Amino acid sequence: MLLLVRTAWPAPMPAPAPAPASAPASVRAPTAASARPSLKAPTGLPISLVAQSSEIDYRNNDLVFRKVKISQGTMSVSADLAHANGLDFQNSHWVFRGNVKIIVNQGELSSDDADILFADKLLARASVSGNPARFSQVDPASHRQVEGHARQIDYDVRKGIIKLAKDAWLTDGQNEISGETLKYNIAARSVVAEAADQSAHRVHITITPPPAHKP
Repeated sequence: MLLLVRTAWPAPMPAPAPAPASAPASVRAPTAASARPSLKAPTGLPISLVAQSSEIDYRNNDLVFRKVKISQGTMSVSADLAHANGLDFQNSHWVFRGNVKIIVNQGELSSDDADILFADKLLARASVSGNPARFSQVDPASHRQVEGHARQIDYDVRKGIIKLAKDAWLTDGQNEISGETLKYNIAARSVVAEAADQSAHRVHITITPPPAHKP
């Protein structure tokens, strides 16, 4: 059984109408396709790597970089330390440590550590952890800051899904939702909280009505 919360931010989240027992409670509002934000990495662009120092073992395909920044168009990943199993980015696994910052188009992830997979020379997946790890994005429709934090954040670039786990919290600058685990769909601008992922925790939603318009 799912506890499903959908909201087309920045519209306030109204209380859900009663739903049949077989269906999850939901609140949904349409979102114009032109206003949908994107965190997808750019395609077909060269990748640049700049580091303060490097240790490259070609025999064992083992690479270490310090004070490193990887860039591709508007995408970038920077950290104090990076360890990788390949430099071609065709199918390589990277581990970043210390002051990790991932910037993709309109969004940003910051954390203590990150585990990143590059596939076909593109950022495919990022898993970041911190105390807490943070996510932020400017909503192009409202120009408000969408922000979230949790001890673990998984970002599936191809699906456009950000999963916040372990003390998850998310806000659109007006409304807030918190729980053990939250899934944020970037394109649909919707939040899903599955009951099975909440453990003993409950999902909390704070709805702030917009200010009344003066006549």
